[in-house]
Amino acid sequence: MASDHSHSATARPANLALTPVPPGDRVFHFHEHAALWFSLGTGLLVMQIGAYLVPAVGTQDALIAIVLGSLIGAGLLAWTARLGCQTGLASAGLMHATYGSAFARLPVLLNIAQLVGWTTFELVIMQEGTVAILKQALGAAPGGVLDGSGGKLLATLLWGGVLIALMAGSMLTLVRRFVSRFGLPLVIASLAWLTWQFGTRLQAQGFDAFWSRPGAGGMGLFSAMDLVIAMPVSWLPLVADYARHGKRTASTLGGTWLGYALANIWCYALGVLVVSTVEPGTNLVGALLLAQGGLIALGLILLDEMDNAYGDAHSGAVSVHSLRPRWSIRRAGLAFAAVCTVFALLLPIHAIEPFLLLLSSVFVPLYGVILGRLGAGHALGEKRSVDWSAAALWVLGIACYHLLAKFAPQLGSALPTLALTFTLAALSRPGKASGLNPARA
Repeated sequence: MASDHSHSATARPANLALTPVPPGDRVFHFHEHAALWFSLGTGLLVMQIGAYLVPAVGTQDALIAIVLGSLIGAGLLAWTARLGCQTGLASAGLMHATYGSAFARLPVLLNIAQLVGWTTFELVIMQEGTVAILKQALGAAPGGVLDGSGGKLLATLLWGGVLIALMAGSMLTLVRRFVSRFGLPLVIASLAWLTWQFGTRLQAQGFDAFWSRPGAGGMGLFSAMDLVIAMPVSWLPLVADYARHGKRTASTLGGTWLGYALANIWCYALGVLVVSTVEPGTNLVGALLLAQGGLIALGLILLDEMDNAYGDAHSGAVSVHSLRPRWSIRRAGLAFAAVCTVFALLLPIHAIEPFLLLLSSVFVPLYGVILGRLGAGHALGEKRSVDWSAAALWVLGIACYHLLAKFAPQLGSALPTLALTFTLAALSRPGKASGLNPARA
């Protein structure tokens, strides 16, 4: 992003996504990484997926899956963040370094496609939450402007307009001046209030029955962990776009891991808590609104949801810029946000779980190979158009993921696939040189 880099650089590179951020231009410390990833890990979508875990699995298995899946998933995110800080490269740059400049266009295009989907998803979630809040606050009558397509149009245009306005500004300024200073305390207060409200309700209904509740079947522990891991894995193709601005590798890794793991555990567990204390079939947003002070708390969470939409759109813009350097990141971001706003009005959004797991099937092995080749501090390979061994390992990993899901679902798919691709990529890494020109550790 042209406005996000110090003017100390004497000459701007043509492709900012594929050029390392100079150490002198890096500004993120531990607390900024932690605030950013706590904010990005918080959202209604995470709570809704948490609600899917029960009653398919019992309460205790759900919480085990949430804690272990979040720690592992956030650990992968943090490891990739460390790599982004070491190299100074954006996610597209890591793909180019691993797969070759020609082949890397495929995963970059897939990343752009999934980021269009995620940004559209976030806008739809904010639109639905806004309409629900306004109906409750204003007591809207059936057939009014908030019913049907009218409310959807107004709310989507509102949030789409906010997103477009944010894309015109500086990512670094947004994270440092708003997210870490104001956004983080507000979202923590909202989550704490909702946790207190539904925790009190659960205690009144009987904690013992909740804690000992068995699963109804349909999902095992490892399948539940796969669903939990899918959320942080969906951020793997984005994390380097922010971590490359970190001043130190240790603070980048620690801040990313701590911030995302805490938010993911909290929001997944809150989803389980909410769905366990309301009538079966109750909409999550409706349940939150019924809580005392839920209107304000939900409103603050919706504001925080904008960080997620912005994070997706900014990374989408960086990826677009990597393919079309003549488009500045700001210009690409404005177009990206506008397209997603139109999609949020026109496209039906369904079936969250298959969508998440499909993304995992592509990006788990993609980053297994990247971490195997670069994650231990090894040198960037020679520039080439296609690294056929890396490409073959990625395809093998995708096949492994789907075969496990079909024939051995009790084992889960994400962790075995990651272990396979990482190990094979590390063993087949060409050369033994080390040193990624890292930032200070």
